[in-house]
Amino acid sequence: MSKEREARLTDLAHAPEIAHAMLRRQQAEAVCAASRPAEKIVQGAVGMVDRALQMFSERNVVELDEEREAAMVSNLIVVLCGESQVSPIVNTGTLYQ
Repeated sequence: MSKEREARLTDLAHAPEIAHAMLRRQQAEAVCAASRPAEKIVQGAVGMVDRALQMFSERNVVELDEEREAAMVSNLIVVLCGESQVSPIVNTGTLYQ
């Protein structure tokens, strides 16, 4: 059973971001409601990510620890399943110290 809570915003500075987040959630729920097509999309994306990781490993392109592999999987799933165009980001830093 889901519980709904009331929220009152006195400052509308973030209204566009809130509306966008709510719309994305509604769209995600609609995709999940259409389970068969959504399942095919997810299966295809997972298959592509799995194959990409296998190829990285087989060809010794890059060695990924568990955390970096999880980050790559997350990024690839977002790119493959997202509805927005992807903009490349150059990462010159590290999560590790």
